[in-house]
Amino acid sequence: MRAFPCAVCGNLLFFENTVCLRCGSPVGYVPELRTMLPLDRLAEAHVRCDNRERAGCNWLVPGSRGLCSACALTRTRPSDGDLEAQEAFRVAEAAKRRLVFQLDEFGLAHPSTGPGRLAFDLLSSRDAPVTTGHADGLITLDLAEGDDAHREALRRQMDEPYRTMLGHFRHETGHYYWQQLIDGSPALQDFRREFGDERADYAQALQRHYAEEPPLGWEQTFVSGYAAAHPWEDWAESFAHYLHIRDTLQTAASFGVIVAGPDLPPRADEVLASMPTADGDDFDVLIATWLPLTMALNVVNRSMGKDDLYPFVLAPAVLDKLRFVHRLVLASERAKLPT
Repeated sequence: MRAFPCAVCGNLLFFENTVCLRCGSPVGYVPELRTMLPLDRLAEAHVRCDNRERAGCNWLVPGSRGLCSACALTRTRPSDGDLEAQEAFRVAEAAKRRLVFQLDEFGLAHPSTGPGRLAFDLLSSRDAPVTTGHADGLITLDLAEGDDAHREALRRQMDEPYRTMLGHFRHETGHYYWQQLIDGSPALQDFRREFGDERADYAQALQRHYAEEPPLGWEQTFVSGYAAAHPWEDWAESFAHYLHIRDTLQTAASFGVIVAGPDLPPRADEVLASMPTADGDDFDVLIATWLPLTMALNVVNRSMGKDDLYPFVLAPAVLDKLRFVHRLVLASERAKLPT
């Protein structure tokens, strides 16, 4: 996430801000300009998204009213009378706005209508089961994942190192972009070389995954145990992980976070150093920046008595898969047109 200055007083604005805390100017995010602006500084009339109260949305839309480009992707939401689900809905929409911001940064199209559309059903499992998943551009998410206790219980039950609402959005969106970037394209053969043959029976693969332990030594080939279930899940996990890396590095670069040590003898040539930049073209530079940063962040977390912020080890085979994701995303980034 980039850092945003207030156009009135220069104070730091966070992505969720609706007002500058220093000068009091009402502000919002303008997706077509990809920046935060005060409402009275816009060249044309902009108003707050219709989901301002319902979803806590701070995005702005041109004209007199309407949904922003992030909120327009939601096809189904809880009823206004379901107050418990409404609060979970706000949490989910906040995560989705971060996802859409990053997709826009990469130039990854996500139309809400027409061919190749992307849509979300955000449903409450309080009264009926909800299966999180993707089907031909429609992503269904269980809003219970927004509850920390519920999500942590599932994380432990499934023996996962990491589980967040934003992670769910990124993973399921990865399935969508498999269809958009790979299926039926020249990249399909390269995909099969890296991830395996996606024509393997998917339902059978998931059934086997939930009935058995991940294969011994999966860490040498997959970014997570779940990625070992099927090539589609391997891609979705790798895609989500790549988005984690790029978002965190962009944030670190925006806030000037660097790692400059320690210099540990006798191998002084292996200094733990990281200086994130806004340039993400070179994958090797990305990873060389990422790994020292995560080591430092993990140690900081431990100093606060917390678990590692980044509980992953990226084996060479996993890096090759992330490099494949990088190539496809970079091609979209370079091909994007001004909005």
